[in-house]
Amino acid sequence: MTGSPAALIVGAGQGLSAALARRLAARDYRLILAARDPSDLADLAAETGATTIACDAGDRTDTARLFAEVDAVGLPLELAIYNPSARVRGPIETLDAEAAEKAMMVTSYGAFLMAHFAAQRMVPRGKGNIFFTGASAGVKGFANSTVFAMGKFGLRGLAQALARELQPKGIHVAHFVIDGGIAKADTPNEDESRLDPGAIADSYLALLDQPRSAWTWEIELRPWTEPF
Repeated sequence: MTGSPAALIVGAGQGLSAALARRLAARDYRLILAARDPSDLADLAAETGATTIACDAGDRTDTARLFAEVDAVGLPLELAIYNPSARVRGPIETLDAEAAEKAMMVTSYGAFLMAHFAAQRMVPRGKGNIFFTGASAGVKGFANSTVFAMGKFGLRGLAQALARELQPKGIHVAHFVIDGGIAKADTPNEDESRLDPGAIADSYLALLDQPRSAWTWEIELRPWTEPF
């Protein structure tokens, strides 16, 4: 794969991440898949030729080490995708404050860390793509879901600010609002009430292919049966 670009997926797992990995591998990207526990990524890594790395996305030291390992691949980082999020549900007066803090570190601070280290590598080249996986909670907050709303609102604000900061420097920043549940391989989806992970991945690649004269910074995706 000499000369191929590198692509990093943080928070890799089955479903959307796996669909993205397969499509990027088909384009000869050299894949790095990061997860808190990458042990269940062995089959996907073997299929796509990916390198798997253990990483706590919300930890600064861990993320710095991750990017040092990305550098060791020896290829330019063309694409960085941030998928992780954490939920803590319940009434505000009974929420576990420590669990809420940890969730926020994963959902939004971890996204900042990835963007921080990815931009250090992309800005000098004047080229690259930083994509964030959001949710409907990033545009509308729901009762008993304050922590998730804070995390996803923060993620969306980060993406919007970075699009204004980095797109003039040649870095395409995009935020994907996933408004609905994502279908799983072992769950029937004949009524298409859930988003197909392969269809979501196709939208990511469509934005990856956009000419910079008409970049999208945000896109909403939902099943045709999902109410607005």
